[in-house]
Amino acid sequence: MPVSDRLPTLTVSEAGPPERGDAARNRALLLQAARRLVDQRGAEAVTTDDIAAAAGVGKGTLFRRFGSRAGLMVVLLDEDEKAQQQAILFGPPPLGPGAPPLQRLLAYGRERLKFVDTHHALLSDVNRDPQMRFNAPMTLHHSHIRLLLESAGTSGDLDTQATALLDLLDADYVRHELTDRGRSLADLGDAWDTVARKLCGT
Repeated sequence: MPVSDRLPTLTVSEAGPPERGDAARNRALLLQAARRLVDQRGAEAVTTDDIAAAAGVGKGTLFRRFGSRAGLMVVLLDEDEKAQQQAILFGPPPLGPGAPPLQRLLAYGRERLKFVDTHHALLSDVNRDPQMRFNAPMTLHHSHIRLLLESAGTSGDLDTQATALLDLLDADYVRHELTDRGRSLADLGDAWDTVARKLCGT
C-alpha cells in the first residue's frame, strides 16, 4: 500500500457543527485581527487582550472560540498546513507520491524546514503550550516520517528515529541554528539529508 494511502490528513481542525452567524463572524474577526497583529509585531508580542481589542470583541469570546491563545495560533497555521499536506499526499514527486521513500524523505525535510522558517513565530508560540505541542499536525508529521522510514526498509525503533528527525525541524532549534550559529537553510537541509540517509542505511 502506498505511503500516502495510509496517512491521515494533517489538518489542524476537524469539521464540527455549523457555527451560528454571530459566532462565525466573531471567529473570522478574531482570526483576521490575530494574523494582522502577528504580521506586524510577531506572535510573541501579541496578547489575547490585543487580539480581542483589535477584533472588537471581548476576551471571553476569544477563549470560547479557540479555547486558549495557543489554540488560536494553531488555527492561524491551518491554511498553510493544509497546503503542505496536499503537496505531501497528492503533489508531484519527490515530495509527493511517485518517488522512492528516501527521496521523498529528503524532499520532505527541506520543504518542512522552509515552512518552519516562514512560520517560526507561530510554531514557537504553539510549542510553549504542553497541550498543543503534540497536537494533531505534529503527530501526523511524525507518522509521515515514520511511514517513509518503514517504506525505505529502516530497521530498529521507527518511532524513536522519526522523533529524532522531527526534532531537527523544531521551530526554536531551526531559528537558533540560523540566527545564532549562522547556518543557512541549505546547511540544515544537508544535515537532514545526512541523518535521513544514515537511518535508511545509505
